[in-house]
Amino acid sequence: MNNKIFSKKAVVVGGSNGIGLAVTNKLISLGYHVNILDICEPNRELLGDFNAYTYMSCNLLDFDEDLFQRLSSDDEIEVLMITAGFGRVADFEYLHTAEIENLIKVNTIAPLKILSIFYERIRCHKSFYCGVMGSIAGMISSPMFSVYAASKAGIYRFMESVNIELEVAGFKNRILNVSPGSIKGTKFNGGQNSLEQIDSLVNQIVSHLFLSDTLFIPDYETIYKGVLDRYKEDGHTFGLSSYEYKKRSGREKNEMRVRIGYLSGTFDLFHVGHLNLLRRAKEQCDYLVVGVHPDASHKGKETFIPFEERVEIVGACKYVDKVVPSCSEDSEAWDLWHYTKLFVGSDYKGTERFNCYEEYFKDKGVEIIYFPYTQGTSSTQIRNSIVVKSNDIVEEK
Repeated sequence: MNNKIFSKKAVVVGGSNGIGLAVTNKLISLGYHVNILDICEPNRELLGDFNAYTYMSCNLLDFDEDLFQRLSSDDEIEVLMITAGFGRVADFEYLHTAEIENLIKVNTIAPLKILSIFYERIRCHKSFYCGVMGSIAGMISSPMFSVYAASKAGIYRFMESVNIELEVAGFKNRILNVSPGSIKGTKFNGGQNSLEQIDSLVNQIVSHLFLSDTLFIPDYETIYKGVLDRYKEDGHTFGLSSYEYKKRSGREKNEMRVRIGYLSGTFDLFHVGHLNLLRRAKEQCDYLVVGVHPDASHKGKETFIPFEERVEIVGACKYVDKVVPSCSEDSEAWDLWHYTKLFVGSDYKGTERFNCYEEYFKDKGVEIIYFPYTQGTSSTQIRNSIVVKSNDIVEEK
């Protein structure tokens, strides 16, 4: 067993793929133990020393502040590189509000939160090397890349401003803005990992990182200086040309991609079972619509909490994007919300009603997902407990 002790540590957010994976490999070769934070595990075959990295599950759409706080308090960590991000080439009309929100969360808000948590490490006299993957799209007119460009423009202006604050305060550490154009060898925009194609680029990125530079634009002299000059000269003409270039490139993805989920329930006496249901549903869709029943008469029961209050409680849950009054039939809800996933308890599977639903949704691209009920707290248990205690009180009187 390899018991090698690493005195230097690094954090790479998005380190399982593309640029992040290549940066991880480079840092490992320089003697670092790298904490890889990503939504999925890295391909071990693409990493050399298995003992030189630790994978930590991290979904920037469900930001885990405690995880980053723990890492920021580790004095042996001296490198932070944020490479996570996503985008697609499409006209703005094809971006659902959920996709817009997710783009801004991952590309802008999450990096800002991470940098805020690590800022005490950056704003000090001890060397700390920090970088963020921006994009040339954030510096120019980027039609068909509008929200992605906006997200990168935000992080670009932030780094530009904060680096000035660090300079004025007398600190030498900086946040490196790496702003490439198109990169081959990554999964961005549907590509595949190919570390050989990005090896040279990563060497340059890491070199600029350790020099505490503020901006690195790959291929600047050969390509992007001219691009930026043309944009500054006539932004409108540049934008029109950029639009036509993207159309010709074949990268256009003008289609709705958001997975809309729907489930309905009474949600009386809201408890952890309800929370787990909503969490599991949200994990399988981008935008979760929840219908709340006006009462529990369909189950022959009464509700303790008024309908308006149950709507407010469910709507306050972070996993819910939209709360609505439920329809009498889930097929009617589809007419309103055009969901692609319908979530329901496994006890409904095989019933006449849901057999009909499965037939009805066959040609509508809807997947019915049956969640097994888990043991634990239930509204029925709480309701029975309330009734028993109420009866005990009456008897005591």
